[in-house]
Amino acid sequence: MKKLFILVLAFVSLQLTGQTKSTYTYSIKGKDTLKLDVYTPKNIKKTDSLPVLLWMHGGGFAVGSRDFIDDERLVQYAAKEQNYIGISISYRLLRKGTSTGFGCDCPKDDKLETFKQAAIDFLDAAKYIVEHAKELHIDTSKIIAGGSSAGAEGSLNAVFMRDYFVTDKEKYKHVKFAGMFSCAGAVVDANYITKENAVPSVLYHGTKDQLVPFDNAPHHYCDPSKDGYIILDGSNVIAKKLVEFDTSFYFNIVKEARHEISRIPYEELDKVFHFFDCAIINNELVQTKIIKTKK
Repeated sequence: MKKLFILVLAFVSLQLTGQTKSTYTYSIKGKDTLKLDVYTPKNIKKTDSLPVLLWMHGGGFAVGSRDFIDDERLVQYAAKEQNYIGISISYRLLRKGTSTGFGCDCPKDDKLETFKQAAIDFLDAAKYIVEHAKELHIDTSKIIAGGSSAGAEGSLNAVFMRDYFVTDKEKYKHVKFAGMFSCAGAVVDANYITKENAVPSVLYHGTKDQLVPFDNAPHHYCDPSKDGYIILDGSNVIAKKLVEFDTSFYFNIVKEARHEISRIPYEELDKVFHFFDCAIINNELVQTKIIKTKK
């Protein structure tokens, strides 16, 4: 009875804070049951179709969870304060328990496979919400992908590198992304960003990020002699591609900052969502670059 009371109390407390939460299984892959938590505005109407933030947590593809307090707080904010559907997903943590982790000792091919499978998990989550759009109150033309650190890499690759990583493109033909929110992320090759897949993007990155490169540089800044040497294209390269294709962006550069910029910028979320309102909801061209120096 005590456990039941706690569960009921948790559900009620979510309602009182302006959103409700539901959990769904979007895929089962081997021993991994992949779930997503959906946060819905409390006063949503039956006929409402709302924009959605589809979020992927960080953790080096080894740790983290969809209900980690920081990630949960973001999607709750999206539902309560912005009248979005906020969704946080699980995905396969393929580097968990491995001897080489995801650093310079992790072979390049293993890194590429990890990026590929993370992108596919993200696309599978997106496919699920598209197929259940009516019951989830989702406007499928306004799906904003996002993530921090490893989650930013997984979601960025899903948005911009589908042609590289996905063989069965027909499977995801109804999945279209309207925007991107990346905290310290990178893609494997920014040349896969095209006029057709370029979307309005919020990018946060530190210029001295020691793990995920800000520009075109080795992942983890590994020495070329290391097994894990692979060049990635960070936020600075992605932003240049968006300029090339006259696509909106909100680029936050923090000079001298390291990987701590993978932290979700709660104090600036009103500006982030204002950008999405302008660029996605109102279809305005907005190209903003903000340069700060680490304090």
